[in-house]
Amino acid sequence: MAQWHLYMIQCGDGSLYTGITTDVKRRLAAHRENRGAKYLRGRGPLALVFEKKIGSRSQALIVERRIKKLPKHQKERLIQTGSWAKFENR
Repeated sequence: MAQWHLYMIQCGDGSLYTGITTDVKRRLAAHRENRGAKYLRGRGPLALVFEKKIGSRSQALIVERRIKKLPKHQKERLIQTGSWAKFENR
């Protein structure tokens, strides 16, 4: 079974993008080549600011949905502190 990861990218305009993948390095390269999420196109430079191994795809989707609902200041806090416990196993 593939290990899924949650990742966050900071765009050149300061916005944050959250996604999931089994290969963060490959996915970031695809985003930088304007393949993948339309949201990121033209928003470079793109910087990987957070990455966390989740486990299964279904769990990664659940966590991704929770993170995407957070206001930006809470996402930034997660990035800075790595305070992850409240998002796991809910």
